[in-house]
Formats: sequence, structure tokens, C-alpha cells
Amino acid sequence: MLPQQRKVLRQHTRQNQTNLNTGQQSSRRSSGRINNNNHLLHHHHKMSNVQGSKADPISLSFHDACLRMSDVQLLQGPHWLNDQILSFYYEYLTHVKYKSNSDLYFIAPEVTQCMKYMDEQELNQLLGQNDAATKPFIFFVLNDNETTEAGGTHWSLLVFSRPEKTFYHFDSYGNNNTSNSMELMHKLKGVLGVRQARFKPMRCLQQTNNYDCGIHVICMTDLISDYLNRYEVIVGLPSLHIDTVKAKRTELLKLILSLGGKS
Repeated sequence: MLPQQRKVLRQHTRQNQTNLNTGQQSSRRSSGRINNNNHLLHHHHKMSNVQGSKADPISLSFHDACLRMSDVQLLQGPHWLNDQILSFYYEYLTHVKYKSNSDLYFIAPEVTQCMKYMDEQELNQLLGQNDAATKPFIFFVLNDNETTEAGGTHWSLLVFSRPEKTFYHFDSYGNNNTSNSMELMHKLKGVLGVRQARFKPMRCLQQTNNYDCGIHVICMTDLISDYLNRYEVIVGLPSLHIDTVKAKRTELLKLILSLGGKS
């Protein structure tokens, strides 16, 4: 998450909390949105900012990402990846690998989750930072969590291509997350100024277990961003190879160590 994005999310949370405390009445659905944002932001900052825990020490602090040893250990076995690992990788892509390519914009999963519950004014404010609303290509990591509690069991990838006026959805587990991706697309069309944009589910490599969805999202992000960096369109994207997925956990561990992290 970029500092400007974090600032907007905090303002969003404070404003909602103020409205709640002053006794403004809202529907059950609206209240659910307020509570969910508060919980998500509290959960994220609790995970990211608590320092010096003896039980779970910090492995790596990298820009706005903070990995604890328990996060890194998820890469060492057959485990589902949490938002901390995905956020770290998107920070790496933003600040290192594609630092010189401002056309590619990577939005962290916790930001995407909050965006589901924002109204158009809030989305405009959030995406107005760094001209995000005008970027040619935007990557969103989507979780299937539809409740007001932290959770979820599946990650997928939504990529907006402005030149192609298309939201491409990549899901390694069939169409498991299609409804969530379409709902987010409909919320973003007006904010991004592309009301005529289409939604296109993409055929992609499918996971062979129930825990590699996060790894697939990272590998697909790599494949797509590398392709866009060269061709500036998604049409013609080659297929992801299973060997790439199998090797990615080890590659991520090496990357964390190369940046000064501990494993």
C-alpha cells in the first residue's frame, strides 16, 4: 500500500467512525460496510505495525510491507498465502522491478478489499492519488471474503487494461471469484472513466491443490506485467507454465533474503 493510499483509507475510516459515533442512522448494509472497513484496517495495521514481538519477530520491513517470521514460513510449506506476502510482492514490483514504468499500477489486496465497500466519492479520492485513475494498467488482488470479518479462502487477479477497455479476470480455481470481480469492476467503471469497458474471464493455468491460489496470483502478475512491459496489451498473453508455479515459493524466499529479510 502506498503512503497516500494509506492516508485516504485512514481518513475514510475516521469519517465513518465519526458518523457512527454522532448517531447518524444508516441501513444495515451501510453499517456493515463501516464495520468491515474498520476491522480490515485495524487488522492490517495490527499485523503490520506491531514491533518487537518475541513470539513472532519481524523478518523484513520493505517500504509499506512488514513480513513477520510466520508470514515467511507460509512460503516454506504447502500453505495458503496471506495478504502480507501478496502486499510485499506488490511493493517490490512497484518500488523495484517496475519503478521506471509508471504505466503499471499495483494495488495491494487489503486496499482492494476496502474498495469493495467504498462509495464513488471515496474511490475517487483513493484512486486520485498518483493519478491512479488514469493509469493504463491496474492490478487488483481479489479475495473471496464477503463478510464483515477478516477471512476468505481464495485469491484471484483482476487486471484493468485501459488501451483495450477491458477488465481481465484470472482465476486459478475455475470461476470461483467471478462474482466478486464483476462487482468490483462495476464500482470502478465510473471512477476510471470507462463505463463501456467489458469484463473478460481468461483461461489460465489451474491450481492442482487447495492452497496455491496466492502463488498463482503472483505468477500471473509476473507473466502479465512482463508482457505489458513489452507489448502494452494483454491480448496474445502466453500461458503460465506449471514449473513457474512450482519454483515460485523458493524464488520468493530468496528475494526476501536478498532484501535483508530473515527466514
